[in-house]
Amino acid sequence: MLGRFFERHPFWSVVILLAAALLLWAILAPWSEGVEDVLGRKRIFLNALFSGITLGALYFLVASGFTLIFGLMRNVNLAHGSLYLVGGYLGFEISEATGWWILAFPVVFVIAAAMGVILQWAVFRRMEGEELRQVLVTIGLSIVLADIMLWIWGGQSYTVLTPDWLAGPADLPIIAGRDRAGDYTYLRFPAVRIAILLAAIALGVAMWLGLNRTRIGMIIRAGVDDRAMLAAAGVRIQIVFVGVFAFGAGLAGIAGIVGGTFQSLSPGEDTRYLLASLVVVIVGGMGSIPGAALGALIIGVAEQFGSVYAPTYSVVLTFLIMALVLAFRPQGLMGRSR
Repeated sequence: MLGRFFERHPFWSVVILLAAALLLWAILAPWSEGVEDVLGRKRIFLNALFSGITLGALYFLVASGFTLIFGLMRNVNLAHGSLYLVGGYLGFEISEATGWWILAFPVVFVIAAAMGVILQWAVFRRMEGEELRQVLVTIGLSIVLADIMLWIWGGQSYTVLTPDWLAGPADLPIIAGRDRAGDYTYLRFPAVRIAILLAAIALGVAMWLGLNRTRIGMIIRAGVDDRAMLAAAGVRIQIVFVGVFAFGAGLAGIAGIVGGTFQSLSPGEDTRYLLASLVVVIVGGMGSIPGAALGALIIGVAEQFGSVYAPTYSVVLTFLIMALVLAFRPQGLMGRSR
């Protein structure tokens, strides 16, 4: 796939390679005083970059479930952010009650997946192909769920406590600057964010392999393209789609635990992450797992660099990226033309 891209777009291939080389130099090489006078301190740059990458990992966890439901199945689930926030609150309660941060993930995944099954069976199965009705009904459901969560957990913020084995910073072999004695200092970054980034990468690779290298992935993609033909072949496509919806909802639930671990949980976060999922799917391309990863990375890094270097315009930067993608590649960076 990369080889075909290089053959079709030699100019942009060179631009991308030069940008990648420049970024690697900026990360790995020590900065001179002249460079820091222009770009600011390297430690600030590195913290913004790695914070953006890990924020992108969180956005990917939320948006990957959304892109499965919206991009592959054409179900417009605007209650997806509510599943994120419910998962975060439940993860907080489970980890507080048991002291096991890891235990919250499978339990919340199962609960959120069960909610997804109920949504798909009770709502979307009756409204297939009726996108406007799906939008209106799921907006109503998200409002109801938001009020229920406000009633149960109140308006205060909650944070899921990081386990002891992931508490504190980890030392990375990346030069961040010099100390007063002139010796190199190295970047220190929260260990929990690094663990979440690695988990998101592993999950993304597993999802891509599942959709593109397994029989169930072939069935899902075939059902999206021609549901009637697949049903005529004897496949119970409705059961397959319920499973996909449940998996996407479960991902949103565990993303809530991740978000509550290195940020916070409070009323309104459901809307924020629903909007982030929409932007990521639009930028990356509907139904594309690599597209969701790329879109989440771009949006996460843009948000963090915007908040550090241009805080007044950080939100504008995100929507500017989305507008440029819609203007020049409406199907998304890695989406398919239909």
